[in-house]
Amino acid sequence: MTLVPLMAWPVLTLSIVLSVLSVILTGFILLHKGRGGGLSDLFGGGMTTGMSGTSVAERNLDRLTIIVAGLWLLCIAGLLVLYSTGAGA
Repeated sequence: MTLVPLMAWPVLTLSIVLSVLSVILTGFILLHKGRGGGLSDLFGGGMTTGMSGTSVAERNLDRLTIIVAGLWLLCIAGLLVLYSTGAGA
């Protein structure tokens, strides 16, 4: 049985959280409706004519995406701090 050093558990925890947040963030980004131009037109996103208003669901999706992206960045900053202090060794 291999014992994990005491300071390695924060790195492991943040790495797992970062992986889960990466998958969730990718899903949220792919759920967004194409605004025209770019890669969204390549896959047929430009075929829909834009309705002028945005729905409540789209605004909530925007907010959730921003929140998850912020948490994702905090996890990366946390891992940077832990690795720079030598806790990841």
